[in-house]
Formats: sequence, structure tokens, C-alpha cells
Amino acid sequence: MEALMQQLPALVAAVIWPFCRFAAAFAAAPILGEAMIPMRGRALIALALAVVSQPAMPAMPAVDPVSLPGVALMAEQVMIGGLLGFAFHLVLSGLMVLGTMISSQMGLSMAMMNDPVNGAPSDAMSSLLYVLFVLLFFSMDGHLVVTQVLARSFQIWPVGGTGLDAASLQRMAHGVGWVFAVALMMALPVVFAILVVQMGMGFLNRVAPTLNLFSLGFSITTVFGLLLVTALLPAVPEHFGRMMTHVLDLLDSLAARGAKA
Repeated sequence: MEALMQQLPALVAAVIWPFCRFAAAFAAAPILGEAMIPMRGRALIALALAVVSQPAMPAMPAVDPVSLPGVALMAEQVMIGGLLGFAFHLVLSGLMVLGTMISSQMGLSMAMMNDPVNGAPSDAMSSLLYVLFVLLFFSMDGHLVVTQVLARSFQIWPVGGTGLDAASLQRMAHGVGWVFAVALMMALPVVFAILVVQMGMGFLNRVAPTLNLFSLGFSITTVFGLLLVTALLPAVPEHFGRMMTHVLDLLDSLAARGAKA
């Protein structure tokens, strides 16, 4: 028992650094970082992964976790894990922006619903695309991909190494613009088609002014938008795969930069 107590500080120091990186990544990752997953559950999963991944981990630095260098090293692990989890969150953000753009064109954004998952009101199309994202994420083993990326990150950015540089952070910040570009390209057919419908109703109002197109136009736009969404949804899984591939390529470029450093 005394021998175990003597080895306990070394075991804690070997587990605390991977735990911080795993916990920060799960807090920033999609689905796993939502409010529907309890904080204790995320911490337990991060602790379990930190323990079972010890045989594949590189040598950890002999730094006291409660010292000032230990706190700085812990903050570095949180930053790296949060950045990796945020990279996968870009895919979900692209679909959420897509849902918001479609809802605003169809007129559904006027009926905002309280979303207990995100803690903020959301429209109907964003909620639908979120459910579709959850199904695609787990059907394509997204949770395993996140875990594999985190485990590989300890070989690229070891604990106590150089860490992330400013260029890597800048490259990740530029990825936010890619989210809006993806959402715009996917929503462009729906936006253009609804614009044509609204222009047609405008010409119809000039021909038949007695028709009450202000009340009839909303129903026509909503029904036509739902038909367009029905045609768009089968193409979402392919776009989801491309977005995941883009995120993995972005992480590979950051890993190559970190390996050179």
C-alpha cells in the first residue's frame, strides 16, 4: 500500500494532461459538448480515455500539476483540445447557417422555438438539420474519428512541446469563412427558386390586383420551400462527407506544421 501511495503522484501527473485535452475537446466538439450531455458524463469519458490510452502515450513531463508551470501546461492542453473539438464543430455550424438561411427565405424564421440543447431559440429547419447531423455523425463514426484525432495529437503536439503557433490559430480562424461559403452554396438553389416564385407572385399581383397575394403568398412560398427542402435533403449526406473531409485535411495541415516545428 505504501508503494502504491508513492507511485500515485506519478500516475496522477501522467493522467492529468491527457484528461485536460480530452475534456476540452469534448466540451467544444459537436453533440458531445451540448447541454444534453451532462458535464459529469463528459468528464468520466475523458478520464476513461486518458487512462486507457496511456500505453500509446509518449513520455509525460515531470511537472507538478499544482505548480505555476503545471497550470500553464494545463492551459496549453485545454487550448489544443478545444481547437481540435472546434474544428469538428465547423461542420455543424455550416448546417445550422444553412437551416437559418432556408427558414428566413421560407418565412419560418418568424416562428422561433426554444431549443433546450443550445440554450437559444432556433427555427424549424435548423432543428431538422441538427437531427440529420446527429444521425450522420454517428452513422459515419464521427465520435471515433474525434477520438482518433485526439489520440494522434499527442504524437504531433506532445505535452510540454512547442504547442500551437500563431499561424495554426490563424489558419483555424480562416476556417470560419469556409462555413459561410459552404452554407451559401448549399442554400443558393433554394434561395434562387423562392426568389423566382416571389417574382412570379409580384407579376400576378399586377395582372390580378384583386387577389389577396399577401395572405396567399406566404402559404405558396412555404409549400414550395418544403418541396425544395425535400429535394435538397438527399444531397446533405454527400455534402456532410465533403465537409468532414475538409476538416480532416485542415487538421492534417496543422499536424504537418506541428511536426515540422
